[in-house]
Amino acid sequence: MRLALPAVVRDDLRRLPPGHDVAWYAGVEECRAAAAGAEVLWLDFFRRRQIESVLEDAGRLRWVFTRGAGMDSQPLELYREHGVVLTNGSGLVAGPIAESLVLAMLAAAKRFPDLVRAQDRAEWLRRPPGFGELQGTRALVLGYGEIGRAAAARLAGFGVEVVGVRRQPAEDPMVIGPDDWRPRLPEFDWVLVTVASIAANRHLVGASELAAMKAGAWILNVTRGWIIDQEPLLEALRAGRIGGAYLDVTDPEPLPAESELWRLPNVIVTPHSSWASGRFNERAAELFLDNLDRYLAGAPLRNVVDLLAGY
Repeated sequence: MRLALPAVVRDDLRRLPPGHDVAWYAGVEECRAAAAGAEVLWLDFFRRRQIESVLEDAGRLRWVFTRGAGMDSQPLELYREHGVVLTNGSGLVAGPIAESLVLAMLAAAKRFPDLVRAQDRAEWLRRPPGFGELQGTRALVLGYGEIGRAAAARLAGFGVEVVGVRRQPAEDPMVIGPDDWRPRLPEFDWVLVTVASIAANRHLVGASELAAMKAGAWILNVTRGWIIDQEPLLEALRAGRIGGAYLDVTDPEPLPAESELWRLPNVIVTPHSSWASGRFNERAAELFLDNLDRYLAGAPLRNVVDLLAGY
């Protein structure tokens, strides 16, 4: 069996089972050549046109693995057309992203960016810029999947009460359905956006949702910038109708230098880096190798993408 694999993870795939024809690639052109006769492909880039060009020339492909979790840049219709199974990296970076969310919440409560700016000015502030704390606050998690649950587990240690929102609500009273969260927005000090990056979630949070939020509440987004309607968000931040926003993702992205979001004092912007971990490749390789064992044994694969639902 021929495998097309990215050279960047070659050292992480030392446990690759013997007896297979492996084509290592670096870059799109090498990937296209490697995938042409391959049955299994580890796809290591996410631009739609590049992916389309690879799939069109890879008539023997049966399974494609990608370590990304968001599928909005994937040509899912081509996978359906070619009968190719797609698996993703859902859960690989849930821990690092959850830690980034906790970091942002602590930074917002303590006004830590103000302290860093004061240090840059070599200014000893006469009083702390922030007096908030996480204990006793309440958080609403929009999208209670791997990332949302990982964030909830960490926030429990800080005394934060978490309510999760998912498509299929559970018997747990702390997990509610997609029709139940909007009326409850005024209850929460934090709104965490971790929903799937599918078209149906575009502008899931808009002017009415932002207006319903509790005064002083923060919204935190680690999914895609377009999940939150940017203009109403800017208006709410300017007017101080909400406490602030942590934006690891923006619309557009990268965030243009002229965007007001860079300069608003109640906004923390990071460059789509909440996922960052030195163990990402290692975890991705472990998932791929486990799925490869399953594939060879004819067993169900982990993280199979629903090509119609988009996640």
